[in-house]
Amino acid sequence: MNDVLNADLHCHSTVSDGLLPPVGLVRRAHANGVQMMALTDHDELGGLAEARAEAESLGIRFVNGVEISVSWQDQSVHIVGLGVDTACSALVEGLAGVRSGRDTRARRMSDGLAAIGIRGVYEGALKYVGNPALISRAHFARYLVEIGIARDMPTVFDHYLVRGKPGFVDHEWASLEEALGWIHAAGGIAVVAHPGRTRVSKSGMESLFNRFRDLGGEAIEVVSGSQCGAEALEFARVARRYGFLASRASDFHGPGESVVDIGRAERLPPDLKPVWERLV
Repeated sequence: MNDVLNADLHCHSTVSDGLLPPVGLVRRAHANGVQMMALTDHDELGGLAEARAEAESLGIRFVNGVEISVSWQDQSVHIVGLGVDTACSALVEGLAGVRSGRDTRARRMSDGLAAIGIRGVYEGALKYVGNPALISRAHFARYLVEIGIARDMPTVFDHYLVRGKPGFVDHEWASLEEALGWIHAAGGIAVVAHPGRTRVSKSGMESLFNRFRDLGGEAIEVVSGSQCGAEALEFARVARRYGFLASRASDFHGPGESVVDIGRAERLPPDLKPVWERLV
């Protein structure tokens, strides 16, 4: 039964763009009744050992995870890897390559915002960065909300940080082939993260699912805190059509910021096969 296990297989800590350190994140998951969780920081494995130790002490089944940034048809999509071996050199080296260039991109984002009169954003964003190797648009958005440029983070993204806006800087992430190659080399399961949040066209998403399947991709986030309930029905149909396993996730970043708390996402439709059956 899908609804027996409270599994949350996508969340973030301060090692990427979350607000809680790995131990604090695991403790919040435990308080919310999570029985299985994966920490999936962006392009980074650094918080997994600490999170695993805390999870095991609290009786939570812990899954090594990562969320890899991928370029697809001039847009960014995210692929989650679950059950990965953190010692796999292909994965470790691949993620290091993806992280490289983030600081340069961030400085160029700051320059773009300065050009329209919003100055010092790079320096302001740094106080939200827990890992110096990983500065992201979320850190910029938090600072812009703090200084009153916009009322919330989604508004910041829509008006300043997406393609065509002054703070957007194009960046070449991993290819889909590379991301799945690293995940599978590390013995993991590949999952399309929050497909409802991507800005890829409908035809582009169909191409993505086809290529993902052809490369051996196994699962899709049917339920995610980053997409609405109606989208869960749509992506349940995608899972059935392609034979994908179904994942459930909050995509939790922090209290007061995320729409869905860790462990509080909707349940999967009962006819779908949950990805965690492959992770036990």
